[in-house]
Amino acid sequence: MTRIFCFAAACILLSLLSAHPAGAAKGGVTLYFFWGEGCSHCARAKPFVAELAKRYPRLQVRDYEVLHNEKNLELLMRMAGEAGGKAEGVPTFFIGGRMFSGFSLETARELKEWVALSMAREEGVGTAPPDDSAGVVVIPFIGRVGADSLSLPAFTIVVAALDSFNPCAFFVIFFLLSLLIHAHSRSRIVLIGGIFVFFSGLVYYLFMAAWLNLFILVGRLPAITIAAGILAILISTINIKDFFFFEQGVSLVIPKQARSRLFERMREIVGAGRLPAMIGSTVLLAAAANSYELLCTAGFPMVFTRVLTLHSLPATEYYLYLLFYNLIYVVPLAIIVAIFAATLGSRKLSEWQGRLLKLVSGSMMLCLGGVLLVRPALLNNALISVVILAVALLGAWLTVVVSRRINPARFGDPSGT
Repeated sequence: MTRIFCFAAACILLSLLSAHPAGAAKGGVTLYFFWGEGCSHCARAKPFVAELAKRYPRLQVRDYEVLHNEKNLELLMRMAGEAGGKAEGVPTFFIGGRMFSGFSLETARELKEWVALSMAREEGVGTAPPDDSAGVVVIPFIGRVGADSLSLPAFTIVVAALDSFNPCAFFVIFFLLSLLIHAHSRSRIVLIGGIFVFFSGLVYYLFMAAWLNLFILVGRLPAITIAAGILAILISTINIKDFFFFEQGVSLVIPKQARSRLFERMREIVGAGRLPAMIGSTVLLAAAANSYELLCTAGFPMVFTRVLTLHSLPATEYYLYLLFYNLIYVVPLAIIVAIFAATLGSRKLSEWQGRLLKLVSGSMMLCLGGVLLVRPALLNNALISVVILAVALLGAWLTVVVSRRINPARFGDPSGT
């Protein structure tokens, strides 16, 4: 009888242990911290977790190394599943039924607020933490994103949209489509234009991936962020200068010699009677043209990828954000192709329009570079991204208005638009 009692007691004890993660505390608030040996983000998270434990003596911290401990890894996967998420990397935190992945300034802020709410609830002096399932939206190609972490998607949309109005890219595609108009074939315009747009996006994606890997390699050194901010301001200054003195002195445009070679390639495409030859020439043109176009917009990809690496994300998510960015980047080019195919019209980018695009992009880049130098954490705020865009557009508009008042002959739009 004694043996049966002992056996039953052991079973009850085992069931209680298995019902909670290893080391779980009875009562109180427990923060579960999963990390990996050699993980730089985890190393940055450790002092933060220690500070939380010091600030809240009743907070119980349980930490687990997962890269060299299979049982801890299994625990991480199980807890992620119970929280309705998926463990894709470290560091990962669990508290009050909520899961936090990665470590950034935004993550630290949210985690600190959640700990404070959880402690207040435990002590009976506050409300319970909000339901984590509320306010979740789905961002195309990114997945489920909480409403409180929409800053990076919003920032991506704003910067990519500004970058997409690239005067160099517009110059090339307008000229190419104008030549194709003489073939009087909508299907060929759509095919050749579509191939050009696709490979333009692909080359740009590879270029941004190179920036991304460079910033991942150098890590989160403040000096790198400062250097990116200074470079962005220099590029913005050159672009703004082009509004006043177009292609005079140092300019981020396609060089005249390279322009002549591109013209020759485009004429070869139109002259090639066979469709396979036209497609092959278009691919080569897109690769060559976008290599030159990188000079026009080096600032936006650099700033965006630097801000991206200031967030602790799984590697796959970094590249999904690049894909998201480039899909937005090619939208205006695709619209131009569609308009040409629908109207069979011929049009080119005027110098005035090119100067305006330079002014707007330069103004935006100037604001981004300034924020990177002064306080990069502000770019984690979705509202700040919109404010930067508004300030850049307002600054560009005021510049045009004042310039026209001072010298209407020089700064008036010849086309009257």
